[in-house]
Amino acid sequence: MAKNTASSTTAPDTAWLGRGRHPGPEPEQDVRRNLIALKAAGVLDDFLDLDPVEAARATVLHPRDEAADPGPSARRLFEARWRVADDVTVRAQLTTYDPEGRRKEGEGVTWVLAAEAEQPWDARWPSPATMFWPDSDQVPWDHDTVPDVRLRTTNQLPKDDDELRRRLRDCTRESWFLHVVVHEAMTPDAKGQQPISTFLPPGLRHRVVEHRGTPEQAQIADFAMKRELGVRMPRGGAVVLPTAQGPEYDAERFTVRSVFLDGSEPAELLDRIKEFAALPRPLPADAERALTRLRQGWHLLTPDEELAHAQNMVTKYAEALDAMTKSRDLYREAAEAANAALAEVTGGDAAAQPAAPGSAKAGGSPLGALTKAFGRFREPKK
Repeated sequence: MAKNTASSTTAPDTAWLGRGRHPGPEPEQDVRRNLIALKAAGVLDDFLDLDPVEAARATVLHPRDEAADPGPSARRLFEARWRVADDVTVRAQLTTYDPEGRRKEGEGVTWVLAAEAEQPWDARWPSPATMFWPDSDQVPWDHDTVPDVRLRTTNQLPKDDDELRRRLRDCTRESWFLHVVVHEAMTPDAKGQQPISTFLPPGLRHRVVEHRGTPEQAQIADFAMKRELGVRMPRGGAVVLPTAQGPEYDAERFTVRSVFLDGSEPAELLDRIKEFAALPRPLPADAERALTRLRQGWHLLTPDEELAHAQNMVTKYAEALDAMTKSRDLYREAAEAANAALAEVTGGDAAAQPAAPGSAKAGGSPLGALTKAFGRFREPKK
């Protein structure tokens, strides 16, 4: 399982980041079909389907450093561009990866998605996940990297105490998503089994994982959460879980004492989730790299952006050539000065001649002559 190592960079409010798994047989084909359909429908401005090796290759017009390389385990890289409210452009990259080590049955392909808008992210905007993945229950793209945990549904807490504690640890330390635990005071009907994420705005819906505890799990869930995370599980209530590298956490603030699972909108819980999601938090190291690749390794330029980029590169190369020319001229002048100094101390002969008696006093030492010659090229003292 991928580890979350926090960086010192705070997640920008313009970004949307996600990481999950697709256990199906053809994840890239699912992405292609969705991108083609959304472009045909006018939802996307454009998209690219790239080989990771080609995407990382540098050219004269598009020099790239190591930050643009998604790594050796990358399978495919997709880019998409679309516009949201008031013509705000969103750029996004989705990269699929082979699992680390030998692939286990059902492990699937890992995906990393980084999106960034020209303005601070608005949760009412469409989810970047469904710009790449079909918003259909038939396509299982929504698995977390934590085993047996999914978005878009409710996840029952394990009944075994050790397994429950392991699940809590993994979700708060390894996952990029926000996690909420809801305790069922009584077994809900079909309406109450509906995940609370359906009430969240689109841009937040695919960032939240919901866990459910059965009525008889009240004590075991409370004990496990208190021991592992320092939070309490109220009977018939809910808790937004802290994250290992997350923002400063107020357990009381993000605990809701009562949640009615009758199909109605749990307004208080939704407010707490939105509040927690809006807090500044450090980027996981892998998320920071994904965001850097998006910014520095972007390929899907508009014609105007291509022209501006080409003009900028021409300017940079012209400046570099000018600097090289000046450096060459300075080198030539220094060489001429050195030759003149050498001629001065050798009397004009190619080989140094024995110094005449008293010549050191008259003309100074050879070292002094060279120092005097090169001193002309020193920068004046400030």
